[in-house]
Amino acid sequence: MSNVLIQCDSTFIDQLEGHINSGNKLSKWELFSMAYEAEATTMSNNFDGLLSLKYLPHVDFLPHQIESATQAIEEMNGRAILADEVGLGKTIEAGLILKEYMIRGLAKKILLLVPASLVNQWVQELHEKFYIPVVAHRKNYAWEQHDIMISSLDTAKRSPHREAILDIDYDFVLIDEAHKLKNHTTKNYAFVRSLKKKYCLLLTATPVQNNLLEIFNLVSILKPGHLGNHASFIEQFGKDRKKLNQDAFLKQLIQKVMVRNTRQNTSLNNTKRNIETIWIKFSQEEIDAYNEIDSMFPSNATFSKLTLLRELCSSREACALSLQKMMNNGANLSSVMEIIGALPHHAKAQKTVELLQQIGDKKVIIFTEYRGTQLYLQWYLQQHGISSVPFRGGFKRGKKDWMRQLFKDHAQVLIATEAGGEGINLQFCNYMINYDLPWNPMRLEQRIGRIHRYGQENDVHIYNFAIEGTIEEHIMKLLYEKIHLFENVIGHLDAILAELQIDDFEQEVKSIFTESTSAGEAKIKLDNLSSIIEQTQLANQKEKEQHYGNS
Repeated sequence: MSNVLIQCDSTFIDQLEGHINSGNKLSKWELFSMAYEAEATTMSNNFDGLLSLKYLPHVDFLPHQIESATQAIEEMNGRAILADEVGLGKTIEAGLILKEYMIRGLAKKILLLVPASLVNQWVQELHEKFYIPVVAHRKNYAWEQHDIMISSLDTAKRSPHREAILDIDYDFVLIDEAHKLKNHTTKNYAFVRSLKKKYCLLLTATPVQNNLLEIFNLVSILKPGHLGNHASFIEQFGKDRKKLNQDAFLKQLIQKVMVRNTRQNTSLNNTKRNIETIWIKFSQEEIDAYNEIDSMFPSNATFSKLTLLRELCSSREACALSLQKMMNNGANLSSVMEIIGALPHHAKAQKTVELLQQIGDKKVIIFTEYRGTQLYLQWYLQQHGISSVPFRGGFKRGKKDWMRQLFKDHAQVLIATEAGGEGINLQFCNYMINYDLPWNPMRLEQRIGRIHRYGQENDVHIYNFAIEGTIEEHIMKLLYEKIHLFENVIGHLDAILAELQIDDFEQEVKSIFTESTSAGEAKIKLDNLSSIIEQTQLANQKEKEQHYGNS
């Protein structure tokens, strides 16, 4: 056996003796003991369990949130994709993980990159629930100035911020809405990949949307090489996203870096969705106006015709705005504009007031597709003594927060365009009216996720409006109702659409209408589409039942 050389590092002893011999004043033993005990409280012999829970007794964590945080720390070493479905509390899980590393003294320099509209919401959540002193970046703030900084990714990637950030060694980096990094050729991806980081969390409800390379790109940010290189990954697994469930080895690799909870396997499923379709009849004047627009164009349904019909199903204001733009571009539409201008109050608006009066003084969020409708509804509700506030994408971050607070503390109704479909949390509200139904069911799930989410203590009530005998009836009956999208969480629909090689569901529906020569042809094509989706759903369900039956 060869000799083992053992060297003794006497640096500390030499320094201590030097201080004693030189007569320097040393700390009292009592002070040293107190400092030692304070440091010992943040240390643990092992990394099992979460120390942070005892420091956060005011937060009622759900079991799946604690399990996800524990798994990300103990099994994934703080580099994980948190991919829970919308509304299950990914922010809570991320806050718990961050708090744990801070308590253990492992994370001091921290960077959080989130959508601009969510910066203040993240700050509030981390302050109130986790006592984490995060600071939102401002123009006059230096990135080195604060240990825990939050910013939008768009701000962080621009000069001179980019250079300053890339020069810092971060202990912990968090990226919200990480699916926006799915393309490895973008500046966003290159910037995040270049960050110097010890621990890293990526948050997204949709880690794979179109093809398998998206999950490869996300994992490569966390653990480069975990799935091999780009070429070897394509050679072994291809791009088909179905491989994620079909290939056991790939699935096992992904599970080492990703945590995903669904509503079905969590206790959050205790709050129910009560969904009701409300059919509305147009007045005769509205029917005449609808038919006039329908007959204005050639037999094939152009995109302009499709847009105007959808807008008229929402409000005369939305339709009139589009007609005015077309007239400004030289179209002779004065006759139909006169018909639109003479219409009575919209049938949907009248039904909205009737429904709000039935609901009583409960908070209600109304989603519309059009800003013209938003303005009209706010005025119409005010005429009936119902207070409301608007919410839309054009608002700056501070105004969005202000609108949310006004809704919570004062107004009964929040009227939101699609910008309210992501980011804003409204657990204090459990009533929703889909005034206009989106043609992309994934957007509907985002809307519902604003109220049916972690922190919601009551059953939620969703009312979906549709006008009989119009384009809305086709969408409602042949898509939403036939494939049971209201009864089921839509989280699994994206997998079915990818299997059918449908990249954009809304564009698929638009193509059906614009390429059809008549309403009857469009109806048949929609029926065929929904039948294919329905059959795929049944086949997948049968395959799942057989899998669990054999396992």
